[in-house]
Amino acid sequence: MWERVNKGNVVLIGFMGSGKTTVGIRLSYKWKRPFLDTDKLIECREGRTISEIFAAEGEEYFRALETELLKELSLKIHNQILSVGGGTPLREENRDFLKQIGTVVYLRVRPQTVYERLKGDTTRPLLQGEDPLSKITELLDKRWRLYEEAADLIIDVDDMDMDGILERIKGV
Repeated sequence: MWERVNKGNVVLIGFMGSGKTTVGIRLSYKWKRPFLDTDKLIECREGRTISEIFAAEGEEYFRALETELLKELSLKIHNQILSVGGGTPLREENRDFLKQIGTVVYLRVRPQTVYERLKGDTTRPLLQGEDPLSKITELLDKRWRLYEEAADLIIDVDDMDMDGILERIKGV
């Protein structure tokens, strides 16, 4: 499967704070391939932040934007690294698009790790409010099966350094 990764795209999925963007940027640099982040692409197109989109239009509107973008990307990107938002794999059609785009790598993370990485981050709409650790745990409980269903490779990233993660992806 290493040949598939070298010839096609690598798609990074996982919960917010799992390291998708950081890993994507490092892979892009290491493999000399373009890096795309679907959240950043949507913000560019909409001319506003994800938080602003959620506040003004709601989550369903945002998820529809993700699906439309994935559909476009599935037809036109080659030899790129793609990072998608944490909720992207929730829709079945998105999981299908992710697999069409390339090799899907799930960066699996524990709730406590997410909490430690994101506490105080006010840019994450789904974590606003009281008791963010409980919200993280609840969301991960609902999502992990869908992440695993979409994935070609699962990497537990909690206690792994960047070199270890990159090595696991290389070894697909």
